[in-house]
Amino acid sequence: MDRHLVISSDCHAGLPPDQYRDYLDTKYHAAFDEALPLQIAAMTEASKRFLVDDINTEWRKGNEELLTGAWDHDARIKVLDGDGIAGEIVFPDGITEQNTPPFGASLGLPVKNVDPELQWAGCRAHNRWLAELVSMAPERHFGVALVPALWDVDEAIKEIRWAKKNGLNGLLLPVIWGDLDPYHHPKYDAMWAVIEELEMIIHFHSGPAPMEDYLGPMPAREDSAELPGGVGIYVAEVPFHLTRPLSFLIWGGVFERFPTLKCVFTEGTAIWVPEYLRLHDHRFEVTHYSQKLGDYRSHLSMKPSEYFARNVAVGASCMPRREAELRHEIGMGQIMWGSDYPHPEGSWPFTPDQMVETFRGLPEEDIAAMLGGNAARFYGFDVEGLASLVEEIGPLKSRFV
Repeated sequence: MDRHLVISSDCHAGLPPDQYRDYLDTKYHAAFDEALPLQIAAMTEASKRFLVDDINTEWRKGNEELLTGAWDHDARIKVLDGDGIAGEIVFPDGITEQNTPPFGASLGLPVKNVDPELQWAGCRAHNRWLAELVSMAPERHFGVALVPALWDVDEAIKEIRWAKKNGLNGLLLPVIWGDLDPYHHPKYDAMWAVIEELEMIIHFHSGPAPMEDYLGPMPAREDSAELPGGVGIYVAEVPFHLTRPLSFLIWGGVFERFPTLKCVFTEGTAIWVPEYLRLHDHRFEVTHYSQKLGDYRSHLSMKPSEYFARNVAVGASCMPRREAELRHEIGMGQIMWGSDYPHPEGSWPFTPDQMVETFRGLPEEDIAAMLGGNAARFYGFDVEGLASLVEEIGPLKSRFV
């Protein structure tokens, strides 16, 4: 084949916010009607304070029709075909089109200032709609269900089983747990066991962080001061919050007890991986000789980098050239390119050129792995079934020479 298979490890989809009402249990309709204008106002304020409002408005000009692919399947297929993407991993959306699910059932799954029952309702509404979207072309779409598991493990297990039954094979878990139990707590073992049994894939997605530390109270108060550099602090710290669950899963022995569990960390770059693994391997191989720390590693049969290589993949959205050049240090079998459609920080509508800029001149087999091969293997895409589509839309290998 003279074209590359491309699978985007990071795409997003979500309904216009008022349309989620149709997917909610009716007992939540009154709460939804009351909350919707507040949600839209909060997203509007957040986009302004996060400095993305003007950029987003300008970027949308001329792209309005294909941005409806965030919820319209026909438009979405046009975008994927135009980008040369045969398959995609589909996460919930955000403030770009103000199509975040209701009641805090957002990409970040916050645990602060939300009602657990309502957040569960919002998550289920999104999952119901996403199952419909994925079913329109299941060979191309890998849907990631929202599961706010921190509130109730039994409810999480019910939703996980529902997701699997309805064609959603991925799960998005909260990155930040606040005062709730972290992921090395034994109570989650029942959930990990079901996920492993059903061969589903856990995801943590970049974005959540303690925003009020950076930008002040949200919504702003009359006495709120402008905090200089808030966005800079956020972009510097957000990778830490994304990767923090990995430390709990590794050192908590989750990957030891559940050796076939699969976990992905998405849109937090891949540049953090080499230093992260060096640090944690050092703590495993060297620091344990300090007697005052006691025995903190005998429950592990491998060092952290070995669990990472076996259990973890990285959704490297819009990879810059530098990450492609560090592919062997990051993990040649772990790194997966993503477009981040439909977000303005993503590669669309310039995806084909950005791919070439990142991968030109690298060995063909490495390009093939990062663009689609690793994701196809990790997520179980039917490569043979996609072959005819790839022959039609995939980027020409000759472009990368």
